[in-house]
Amino acid sequence: MADLREWATIYLKGVAMGSADAVPGVSGGTIALIVGIYERLIGAVTAVDSDRARRVLAGVRPGRRADAHAAFSEVDGAFLLVLGAGIGTAVVAVLSAVNRLLATQPVATYGFFFGLIAASAAVLLGDVDLSTPRRKAAAVAGFALAFLASGVAATALGSPLPLVFLAGGVAVSAMVLPGISGSLLLIVLGQYEYMSGVVSRLVDGLGALAVGDGADGIVETLPPVAAFLLGGLGGLFTIAHAVRYALSRARAATLAFLVSLIVGALRAPLVETTAILAESGESWRGAAPRFALAALVGAVTVLVLDHYSAAIEY
Repeated sequence: MADLREWATIYLKGVAMGSADAVPGVSGGTIALIVGIYERLIGAVTAVDSDRARRVLAGVRPGRRADAHAAFSEVDGAFLLVLGAGIGTAVVAVLSAVNRLLATQPVATYGFFFGLIAASAAVLLGDVDLSTPRRKAAAVAGFALAFLASGVAATALGSPLPLVFLAGGVAVSAMVLPGISGSLLLIVLGQYEYMSGVVSRLVDGLGALAVGDGADGIVETLPPVAAFLLGGLGGLFTIAHAVRYALSRARAATLAFLVSLIVGALRAPLVETTAILAESGESWRGAAPRFALAALVGAVTVLVLDHYSAAIEY
């Protein structure tokens, strides 16, 4: 019974992480820090490598099962599976809800996202040191990359499967960094609204299949979902390790780049809202109060989370 309670607790912590990572500007890594599993998560994620993955997969052969079990234990596999189940449950539920909000209240939804992102940047700016030319250059590069990508991705790139694959990699990798939101990077790449719609259609497709209405909805969403998940798996082997390496070798410059990335990403919800207003014929003057009120709510949400994590050492 004690083991069951422990795994149920880990699952619920995954639900909290997934709920945070499903909205731009709130980091699942910050939630992991608050609920006390951040170090265990980092240890498990960075223990995953191609050799251990091969050993686990080789467990389908009877003579290799003992070694596969050992490799699974080395990456804290049970913890990752249970936590991942909680994260996945929350991401599906939250993205489905967000998809409905984007359809019914898009201006307020993007205003909320703007507040989340702005407050996250403000909180993290205190940790940024720009005392050297290299750090200043890293900050400029991060801001420019996010600012330019936020405009181009939202208007020109669409959602081809290679871009969805890349989005999955960077989104999953960001989950292990306190303060950096995977969903924020999806917005920068112009894939957040698209993926929330895909997840919503997948849920509807599963419901239709359950009542015998066919599997068309699942078949339609399978390619982007598979590309995103494969990208996320690839991100665990590459991008997450690269970021951890950069933090260990040049922490100040890397933090300057990451935080400036968040600041530059503030353009993304503004671009999306402007496009929505242009399509509906509404002006910014009429929409500004809704946008600003929602932004205030988002900013307060981040500040409350920061209050609870401020005394915890990263």
